[in-house]
Amino acid sequence: MATSEGRSGELAATGPEVIGPEVVGPLDTPQDSGAPSQRGPLPGIACLVGGAAVFSLQDVVIKLMSGGGYPLSEVLTMRGIVACVPLAFLLHFGGGGLTAVFSPRWKRLTFRALLLLVSYTTYYLAIANLPLAVAVALFFAAPLFIVLLSGPMLGEKVRPAQVAAVIVGFVGVLVICFGPSLLESNGESGSAVDSLLKPAALLALASPLFYGLASVMARQLADQESGAVMASYQNLVFLAGAVVTAILTNLGTDLSSGFSDKSLVFLLRPWIMPGTLDFLMIASTGLIGACGSFLLTQAYRLAAASVVTPFEYVSILYGTLFGWWLWNEVPHPTTFAGIALIIGAGLYVLRGQDGH
Repeated sequence: MATSEGRSGELAATGPEVIGPEVVGPLDTPQDSGAPSQRGPLPGIACLVGGAAVFSLQDVVIKLMSGGGYPLSEVLTMRGIVACVPLAFLLHFGGGGLTAVFSPRWKRLTFRALLLLVSYTTYYLAIANLPLAVAVALFFAAPLFIVLLSGPMLGEKVRPAQVAAVIVGFVGVLVICFGPSLLESNGESGSAVDSLLKPAALLALASPLFYGLASVMARQLADQESGAVMASYQNLVFLAGAVVTAILTNLGTDLSSGFSDKSLVFLLRPWIMPGTLDFLMIASTGLIGACGSFLLTQAYRLAAASVVTPFEYVSILYGTLFGWWLWNEVPHPTTFAGIALIIGAGLYVLRGQDGH
């Protein structure tokens, strides 16, 4: 999930994916610290597309590990430890130094990091049990939540046309969740409701909601805290949450025994010793976050946000291709229809925010 979060240039997935899914809601883009490149938008677009590809690889690694017998807490712990290295570098050279972490706004920073912990955890649990393209597409409902939350939380005026776009986007979400079951059950709604109420589908819908809340908080903090500080809090909270989960799931019996749901098993299973290849793959997610974050940040420095942000939706294409290639996941035709509605609504919201 590749998202650009925070107008201060925050590295959303250095703390975990930049969505992922560190995907990020494509609305909330880093503010340019300088004028956009005079060489045209292509360098910025190339960086954005490359960053989205990098973060899609992170989703692939986590989905592979979920099917390989590893628990989510083990993956997040190893990634959080590795991510400390590039984060320390970012703090030293552009984030105000290590002392900047001791912020008087530490409570708000911690609360925002907790929201992101819930967002990314629910996303990663969802991709363990959903086709990758579906999970990524549902995460891109985040811009719609941001629009709804920006009014009551930031006092921003939300135009009726934007509300209509949000409604269209949520229709797209419902089409993705209900569509396949409705068609396959010949119109019997029970099967469709059952599919919507599966834990994985609910997790996939919860993720963009909590991401939207965190993104709105990022806007509130952007003028006071650097992106490196916010990402550092995010990484520390992720690491703490993973360690606590690991302790709880490694005491006594295997808590995942007796469950068949892949998301719950991914959350509750105990740690296992990884092989060399798996260890390198898990550890690579920390470096993936740093590399992807750099590419996304560069994208918004080299070109105007209104130009490059729509290309964040290429993450859905990557998710579709990787899912088809690695797991033979072929999205249902109604899934493509829902994706089109979400993308269309998101692009309209972006256009409205740019004042057109």
